[in-house]
Amino acid sequence: MNLQDTIHAIEPVPEVWRKKAEEYILTLTMPPWALGRILDTAVDLCGIQRTLKPETAKKQIVLFAGDHGVVAQGVAATPQSVTVEMVRNFIRHGAAVNVLGDTVGADVAVVDMGVNADLSKEAAAGQLINEKIGFGTRDISTGPAMTREEAIRSLEAGIRMAEKFSSADILATGEMGIGNTTPSSAIVALLSGHKDDPLCCVDRGAGIPEERVVHKAEIVKRALDVSNPDPEDGVDILAKVGGFEIGGIAGLILGGAMLKKPVFVDGFISTAGALIAMKIAPVSAQYMIFAHGSAERGHVSMMKLLGKKPLLDLGMRLGEGSGAAAAMFLADCAANL
Repeated sequence: MNLQDTIHAIEPVPEVWRKKAEEYILTLTMPPWALGRILDTAVDLCGIQRTLKPETAKKQIVLFAGDHGVVAQGVAATPQSVTVEMVRNFIRHGAAVNVLGDTVGADVAVVDMGVNADLSKEAAAGQLINEKIGFGTRDISTGPAMTREEAIRSLEAGIRMAEKFSSADILATGEMGIGNTTPSSAIVALLSGHKDDPLCCVDRGAGIPEERVVHKAEIVKRALDVSNPDPEDGVDILAKVGGFEIGGIAGLILGGAMLKKPVFVDGFISTAGALIAMKIAPVSAQYMIFAHGSAERGHVSMMKLLGKKPLLDLGMRLGEGSGAAAAMFLADCAANL
């Protein structure tokens, strides 16, 4: 389904089902709300799925991969070539998200949104899904990351992934892309009102030295100054300072909301996608369950913007969908309770 039709098809989560879940939980043999956030998650699941018997058995993590031109500005700890090597590691089942996915019974699908490498052989072999829009975005410090048309294409690719995995009870976001904490920082800096002083939204990413964080913040400010994205237009933000994989994540959330699926949102980069989704269709936030609090300092501001609290706070910063996988165990607990 295209973007506009998807937006129009998203319905609010019925309050009546949330209320039924709350009333039922209060009949259980425990002090009122003694299991705290697990019971909050149960209410979320019941509301989203419109039932008092939510299903969580079929779990699908969709990992979107894409590269970023801004790595040319020295904002990343590793070379861009690591993106494609990690994609190949995912499809060999050799990464942390694969291990955690197996642990909680979640499948992991890898989507090439814009990796700066030819992955046509892997796609032809059925090892990953080809939705490539380009061989990486443009350098956001010198101009827009992509055209508006490319931004819409990335969103619609994510919507297609929600439709492709529509048999899943739970969808979850994952990502891979060297340099992608920089566009994510730009998104949160813009939306939190820190466009002119984004340092509070910028951190070490995959491990740059602390002294390079200031330089990274300067690049974020330059990107926001050069393209001046409209903070009220999610597509414009994505096009000006986003990434192909961030668009895919936002699209998966929008598609999940359209299909009335709970979407477990991973860490910092995935939450940047969630912010884009919320700007495009505010009601989509009702379908988001935030897996964990990222160790990236900008994530706290992201949660405030979304009015959400993460389920886990374990100091994680890996990405990949690893935090979403870890939190899925709590979904099983919530549904069973």
